[in-house]
Amino acid sequence: MSVFNQAPNFDFMGKRRLAEILSAVLIVVSLVSIFTRGLNLGIDFTGGVLLEVAYAEAADLADIRNALTEAGFAAPLVQNFGTVSEALIRLAPQEGQDGGQIRDRVLSALEARDPTVELRRIEFVGPQVGQDLTEQGSLAMLIALILIFIYVMLRFRWKFAAGAIAALVHDVIILMGFFSIFGFGFDLTILAAILATIGYSLNDTIVVFDRIRENFRLMRRGTPVEIINSSINQMLARTLITAVTTVLVLVSLFVLGGESVSGFALALIVGILVGTYSSTYIASALALALDVSPADLIPPKREEVDSLP
Repeated sequence: MSVFNQAPNFDFMGKRRLAEILSAVLIVVSLVSIFTRGLNLGIDFTGGVLLEVAYAEAADLADIRNALTEAGFAAPLVQNFGTVSEALIRLAPQEGQDGGQIRDRVLSALEARDPTVELRRIEFVGPQVGQDLTEQGSLAMLIALILIFIYVMLRFRWKFAAGAIAALVHDVIILMGFFSIFGFGFDLTILAAILATIGYSLNDTIVVFDRIRENFRLMRRGTPVEIINSSINQMLARTLITAVTTVLVLVSLFVLGGESVSGFALALIVGILVGTYSSTYIASALALALDVSPADLIPPKREEVDSLP
């Protein structure tokens, strides 16, 4: 399937300054939000109790929150889950109480306000488990970035490796900033989506780098800007087809998959859009800023030395 009758001739690198300004603004906004507002961490990371309750009619979130506060639960987080008659409750870890005691306290407090309440689900995560998951998740992301840098440096050169890592860091920061700004829940499924975004973005970047390397060997008289622009344009149809078809599947999951996969699907949708953009304007533009040239990709010719006198 072809998107274009022939390879387009968009001047991507000519707009790289605007793209750099846009990316800088997005990164600054994301970092400010992450360090000031923080992430809405789920109990996978913080530890605590997660309960799903259902009512005969629409759940009054403010009333549920007040009932739990009066029962002695500090800062309960209450939100709709699925339908307007269902609510998701997150409570901080309760020291000295087992699961049965917490469940009974919550149900007693809610039944006093509305006897139709029904407990659908309850989950417990210890604070130590949440802390371990936070450390292991951060370590996994750091190790992934280091291994990716080594791989790209060995396959291409360090200038391309720097561009690839910059693009991945760019994607991770903006994706985490998106969840921080809008206050969406951040749990293990979102962390998995971030790691999947890293893989998708890296794959897109490597495909473009492969074409750049090939064109550096073929277009000997072209400037680096012309060669990189030509390479991106040649791969544009493949990039668009891959991104659009993947996003269509993820939108279907987000709309029809229910609450359990909606966060994962949303994270991947944003990640693919940002990753496709960064493969073009961050990875390639940084390699160009580092003065990449054919000499970086074409191995030097070995001079044959005659051993005879």
